[in-house]
This record gives sequence, C-alpha cells and structure tokens, in this order.
Amino acid sequence: MLNTFFDASETRSPKDRETGLMAALPRVIHHAKSKAAGFGRILEGVDPQTINSREALAKLPVTRKSDLIDMQAKNPPFAGLNATPVPALGRIFQSPGPIYDPEGKGDDWWRMGRAFFAAGFRPGDIIHNCLSYHLTPGGFIFDSGARACGCAVIPAGVGQTEAQIKAITDLKPTGYSGTPSFLKILMEKADELGGDVSSITRALVSGEALPPSLRDWFAERGVAMLQCYASADLGLIAYESDAKSGMIVAEDIILEIVRPGTGNPVAEGEVGEVVVTSLNMDYPLIRFATGDLSAIASGPSPCGRTNMRIKGWMGRADQTTKVKGMFVHPHQIAEVVKRHADIGKARLVVTRENDVDVMTLACETDAAGFSADAVMDSLHSICKLRGRVEIATPGSLPNDGKVIDDQRDYS
Repeated sequence: MLNTFFDASETRSPKDRETGLMAALPRVIHHAKSKAAGFGRILEGVDPQTINSREALAKLPVTRKSDLIDMQAKNPPFAGLNATPVPALGRIFQSPGPIYDPEGKGDDWWRMGRAFFAAGFRPGDIIHNCLSYHLTPGGFIFDSGARACGCAVIPAGVGQTEAQIKAITDLKPTGYSGTPSFLKILMEKADELGGDVSSITRALVSGEALPPSLRDWFAERGVAMLQCYASADLGLIAYESDAKSGMIVAEDIILEIVRPGTGNPVAEGEVGEVVVTSLNMDYPLIRFATGDLSAIASGPSPCGRTNMRIKGWMGRADQTTKVKGMFVHPHQIAEVVKRHADIGKARLVVTRENDVDVMTLACETDAAGFSADAVMDSLHSICKLRGRVEIATPGSLPNDGKVIDDQRDYS
C-alpha cells in the first residue's frame, strides 16, 4: 500500500478539517453573493456570517445541475453563477445539453492531482490520456491532474485506435487515464494488430461504472486500475486509493447526501443525492446537486487518508417519469411527504395494468391514525394524477435512493 500522500491536508484530523471548511464557508458565500449575480439572487436575504455549520448550510436552497440548461439559456453563458468575469477565465467548455463550463487560470484548477497521486502516478511517468479534448473539459481535467503529479501527458483523446496503439507502442506510457471501456478497446485492438501496450501498468478511470469483473480483467493484464468521481462543474469530488475501500472525498469541498427531490440531508449510510459546495472562487457553486446517487461510508479509509468516504456512484437521482402523459418529479413526492408528518419515507411505484399506467405510493408509517385517503388527496392535488396509497413497515423500503420506481415493461 502506498504510504505517502499528495499533501498534508489528506491526513488532517477530521475535526481540524471540518473546522477549516466551516471557517471558509462564510467567506465563500459572501464572495458568491457579491461577485456572482446568479447567486446574489439565489441567496438573497442570506447573511453569510451565519452560514458556519452544516446545519446552517442545509437550510440554503439547492441549485440543480439538471436546471443549468434552462438557467444558462436565460442568462448566458453561466447563468450568473461565475464569480470571475468571462473575459478573465482561462477556457470555456461545452458539455452535452448544452451546459457551458468555465475553467479559471492556474495549475490543476480542477484539483485532480491528488487522485492521480493516490492511483500511484509520480514524476517520470508518461500518461496516455483518453478523455476528449474537444469542446468538453474531460481531457483537460485529467491532463492537469497528471501534470500536477509531475507526469508527461500524451493528449490522445478518443477515437483513432490504430494511431493510439502506434503511439503507445512507440512511446511506452506507464499509465492510462480515461474510461475503462476505451482502455479495453485499445488492448483488444492491440492484440488484433500485434501492437505492444504492455507498458501500461496503472490506470485512473472515470466517466462510467467499473464493475469488479472488469477491474479483474485489467488486473489479469497487469494493469492496476483505480477510479475517481469528478464533474465538469466541480472538478474532483472523490477518488479511490489502493485500499479500494470506497471513495475518499476531495479536500476543499463540502459534500452532503440529501434525499432526492429535496435539500434535506439523510442519515449516514442511506442512499441519496450528492450535493457539493465548492470553495472555488472562480465558480463558487453553493449546494450544487449533481444528480448522482451515493451514500456515506462509515469510518476512515485503511490507507490513512482521514476525510469522509462515499460508496461511489450508485445511479442517478433524477427519477422524473411520465404517467398518463404527465411528468411526475421526485420533488412532488417530497411535497406529499412534507404535508403528512406521520410518513417517515415514501416511494412511488409506477406500473402498468391492462395497458393503463398505475401509481402506488408506499408510505413507511406506524401511526395509528394514518389516513391513506388524505395522502391520496395530496398526491392528486400535487401531481394532478390519482394514485393508490399503501402502508409500509418503517425501514422496509429499499435503501437505494429511489423516490420514484418506474417498473413498467413495454416489451
């Protein structure tokens, strides 16, 4: 196991880390309010000096990534969420949507260096980087992290597999960064063409799931593969160490797990949506809901890094579905629950009976006077659709972060 760390912040006591984050939080919120017109509107009436704890932070509104397309269209290019003026930025990217993402100036702006370091990359390594450099920021995000570890980077991007295999054969990079599936394509193509990609012994991957079977496939080929979790908006969110025990949350962000459709934090271990507050002064995103599901893993990593851990990517929180031609959103189900204090947790199951859509709201409750009829009325009032209500034993609903479970089968 690697016994060194990217910097001293990774081994701080949890208390010292939390104290530092909470001390920085009021400054970041003041900066966002005063320099980013969009957050000036979102946080109107908020006194930044009072937001100095997780409890206070949890009372602020959530800004959802899923809303950025509409927000940016109305107020281009960044919906007023950027604190650094556009002409002073380093780059502007376009992600699918489209969503426009800024990059400020300076080295390793997305803070990816510690993920590469944890994956074993050191000065003298050559990294074959296969995330796209075209419009989207992925290639640059990984490129900057590798160079922060003193590595040389081959900016390979995606596609042109034969040219890439030739470059690997000639240049003999020691590492790969990109998606796991593309590295598998390159290795299988090299087998077909007689290329030599055996120099690659380490990989840092992201962008898609890494099931154990696929990680084992690479291990059999002599590649030690770790993964990280990053986004174009936030940069590094969490990363694996060689302990392979969940993902360690990045320094310099505040991460919450909330119930999908709300901004309410869930209990440790419960699956919910990843919400991040970034301390990035160019793009200080406050309570930014990623749309991804995860859960807090208890205890520190065996590798010696002391920050909180998450269980990795566990699906998408945006469970919006269409029932009888009407969209039903997780926040609507949250509003139903809010109206009835005797519901602990709820899950809307959508099925199809005799070619007709059917909604059933399962409600965890042990209240003696629970009124299913009252909840049905709330469901109809909020969703504009009629549905059934079923009582569920407290703790019986699956811990998978789903608020809406669409079980319809059209096959």
